Amino acid sequence: MIREAIILAGGLGTRLRSSVPDLPKCMAPVAGKPFIAHVTDYLLDAGIEKLTFALGYKSDYFNKFLDRYLPRESYNISHEEEPLGTGGAIRLACRQVKSAQTMVLNGDTLFRIGIKKLSDFHQEKEADCTLCLKPMHAFNRYGAVELGTGGQIKNFREKQFFDQGLINGGVYMLNTSKFLDEDLPAKFSFEKDYLEKMVCYRHFFGLVQDAYFIDIGIPEDYQRAQSELADDGS
Repeated sequence: MIREAIILAGGLGTRLRSSVPDLPKCMAPVAGKPFIAHVTDYLLDAGIEKLTFALGYKSDYFNKFLDRYLPRESYNISHEEEPLGTGGAIRLACRQVKSAQTMVLNGDTLFRIGIKKLSDFHQEKEADCTLCLKPMHAFNRYGAVELGTGGQIKNFREKQFFDQGLINGGVYMLNTSKFLDEDLPAKFSFEKDYLEKMVCYRHFFGLVQDAYFIDIGIPEDYQRAQSELADDGS
């Protein structure tokens, strides 16, 4: 069972500034607490023991949150001095990870997957990276992921309107050492420069889980999260 997770929490949140002008996106208040607290509650309840926060933009806002919500022994901080992109931020954080496999997720998205199921699938496939995929209907905000035999990822399709499909839910299981050994620049996009460019050359797999999913990256979904997460008592 996976015991460590990296939370990407350094995003600028430009599309959400009309609703939350002064905070990092994942620190936006949702149902009485910072959104990222809903994410950490889910992870700790599921058995994750060590969290590494990949911080950048306005990282000082996290100090009070961490002091209030988490025991000091339960987390590390990985701080980027300049924007490194999602890939650079993950690689920097991976240097603090002790496990052979680690979970990576976005701090502005809550996708309540079965972590053990993802971990078991990832190890069974001996994958370099496993993505958790969410079935969607009538969407154009996300690209779609195409699966082949045994769950191996065939292709990533650009954002456009899809009547139905599988989206990248922003939750990954990563082979830590293999990722650190990749010949990649200091600044890069995990999605574009690692997943999409290397899909034909690495063992990338996708596991479909139709679990609760909310991404607060746009004002409409931020408002939806307020009611949904209040209603379920998170």
